[in-house]
Amino acid sequence: MPSIRLADLAQQLDAELHGDGDTVISGIASMQSAQNGQITFLANSRYREQLVDCAASAVVLTQDDLPWCRCAALIVKDPYLTYARMAQLLDTTPQPAKDIAPSAVIDPTAQLGSDVAIGANAVIEAGVILGNNVVIGAGCFVGKNTRIGAGTRLWANVTIYHNIDIGVKCLIQSGTVIGADGFGYANDCGNWVKIPQLGAVVIGDRVEIGACTTIDRGALDNTQIGNGVIIDNQCQIAHNVVIGDNTAVAGGVIMAGSLKIGRYCMIGGASVINGHMEICDKVTVTGMGMVMRPVTEPGVYSSGIPLQPNKTWRKTAALVMNIDEMSKRLKAIERKVNNKD
Repeated sequence: MPSIRLADLAQQLDAELHGDGDTVISGIASMQSAQNGQITFLANSRYREQLVDCAASAVVLTQDDLPWCRCAALIVKDPYLTYARMAQLLDTTPQPAKDIAPSAVIDPTAQLGSDVAIGANAVIEAGVILGNNVVIGAGCFVGKNTRIGAGTRLWANVTIYHNIDIGVKCLIQSGTVIGADGFGYANDCGNWVKIPQLGAVVIGDRVEIGACTTIDRGALDNTQIGNGVIIDNQCQIAHNVVIGDNTAVAGGVIMAGSLKIGRYCMIGGASVINGHMEICDKVTVTGMGMVMRPVTEPGVYSSGIPLQPNKTWRKTAALVMNIDEMSKRLKAIERKVNNKD
């Protein structure tokens, strides 16, 4: 991990320094495990008592928590956000590839920008355009006429189909598939007739996509992922889905076709969202949400029954199964009461 003087780190993070600026920081750790030479952060004041036993050389915290700190400190308004930026500065993650591997297969018609890196056994097909500083990991496949913007990185074994457009400074993790056929079929007397998927996938700038996620190409129009969208691992995004700018999608989410999700939304893990409808801007769906109808007002939405002991759940399930009969009985009682009045 690269080393940096605490004073220099404070300057880059726009933080107020308290303590010895010549302290050398060579790593980041949690408050419980941090040792000399490492920096940590306090994002929640409820845990400020842990500062007493913290062995880190420095702590990122707010002004209110400073009196509890016994070592050097960087004072900021948002310690967690500062931690994210600090981790970027001290990141030791290697690049997915370096230079162009001899075993890479690159079509002569492909256009490569400056400082492009392509890993071993990667395949770059005809008409592909790679911007400057694009990194393609080992074993990746980039299909015909696909465009990948400057600074975008693909980790190993990513598959990008034909005619896909990916913006600048994106990050795509291993095993992801972009541009596979959407699930489109017509029924002919019990036999399924495949509908060729003629659209594409258009991904904006600064998009991050987790491992083993699939984004299907559109049937006629394009599937679209907006700028700044973050998508976790093992998500299924069906054909013609549109996701607005800066929306976050947690792991295991399933989106059906022709769904439109607005900007600045947050979709909790393992949620299932119906297709052919719209979710407006600034909607949060909590984990395991089942969204079957359009959402037209910003806010937080939830569904499902939280985990219960099995015996309690059996009683709850029995009540739910009889809810229609209970409703009928309640209405009958209401009619009797109203008739007496």
